[in-house]
This record gives sequence, C-alpha cells and structure tokens, in this order.
Amino acid sequence: MTPDDTHSHSDAADAVAEGAEALADARRRLADVPPEVVVVNHVMGLYELAAIHLSAEPPRLAEAALAIDAVACLVEGLGTRLGPEHDTLSTALSNIRLAFVQIKGAKG
Repeated sequence: MTPDDTHSHSDAADAVAEGAEALADARRRLADVPPEVVVVNHVMGLYELAAIHLSAEPPRLAEAALAIDAVACLVEGLGTRLGPEHDTLSTALSNIRLAFVQIKGAKG
C-alpha cells in the first residue's frame, strides 16, 4: 500500500463518517416535525409531479394519472388526519382531476 492509498482510504472513511453524521442529524430534525406536515409536503410533491406531466408537450397522461391517484390515496385515505391542510389538499385534488379531464378531452 502506498502513502497515497492510505490517504485515499482515510479520506473515504472521513467522507463516510460525515455522511452518517449528516444523515443522523437529518433524522433528528425530521423527528421533530409533526408527521402530517411531512405527509402534506409529499402530497404537494405528487401534485406538482402530476402538473408537470399534464403540462408536458404532449401531455403524459398515464404518468399524470399515477401521480393524481397517489394524491387521492393520501388525501382521501387520510382525510382530516392531514390536519388543517386537508381542505386545501382536497380542493387541489379536485382541481388537478379537472385539469386532467380537460386535457384528456382536448387531446381526443
């Protein structure tokens, strides 16, 4: 083993340790956030994913439908357990479903 190999191994070990520490820190911070906030953020990410696929040229309806169905599973399945954002998410779900139907109808 050359001195360079030893140095590279040490750098790699340091990088792994830093990554593990960063992951542990992220997990501690996430544990302090109410679960409904995390779930709502994921729902909004899925909503945005659906919107991206609907606005593609041409629209990617199958991909949008999957994202919309995932939003529906969470919003309708969890209901008011999502907290105060439930009504907003229900409205957003209705709007993205309407957009899907309109785009699909325009496409023929």
